[in-house]
Amino acid sequence: MSVADRVRIRETTLLSDNWGRLEKTVFDWRRSDGSWQTQIRETYDRGDGAAVLPYDPERGTVLLVRQFRFPAFRRGHDEPLLEACAGLLDADDPAGCAKKEAEEELGIRLTDVAFAMAAFMSPGSVTERLHLFTARYRPEDRIGTGGGHVEEGEDIEAVELPFETALAMIDTGEICDGKTVMLLQHIALKGLMRR
Repeated sequence: MSVADRVRIRETTLLSDNWGRLEKTVFDWRRSDGSWQTQIRETYDRGDGAAVLPYDPERGTVLLVRQFRFPAFRRGHDEPLLEACAGLLDADDPAGCAKKEAEEELGIRLTDVAFAMAAFMSPGSVTERLHLFTARYRPEDRIGTGGGHVEEGEDIEAVELPFETALAMIDTGEICDGKTVMLLQHIALKGLMRR
């Protein structure tokens, strides 16, 4: 039996349609024992995204962005987050989006991006699937200063760190963004960085 055979949607109510779309759905779920249970869930849909973590195995560095994230601040995180650069797909394919975000946020032109994985980052309430990439870069790939788009509220700092330092920052909590943790560990597990 597929999941589609186990869900009967009864009612969907639009709660908000601003930056993203927030809906409340009442549905019946067929439990493993065959009985039906009515459940209510809110889902937030803002589209899918892509993220890329550029790395330079020759110099042993990675490029990250540092930016203010209001939801993290709201939860008591008093510093801008260090993250892999990322953005919403909009009309782009995932690889094209990753390259575009690297130019806008980091000021580098990436020619080849390598797909790492696609993951739901918070599947209990957010519909977004994030497509994660890595890409080799060199200092001569720099085409600008980065920083993002002011009109979109972006105030981004490009940060180059030694890979080992970035990896250690996971343990200290200085890097606490899920996509960034996953990409740093992916680079380590795949042996992409010379150690």
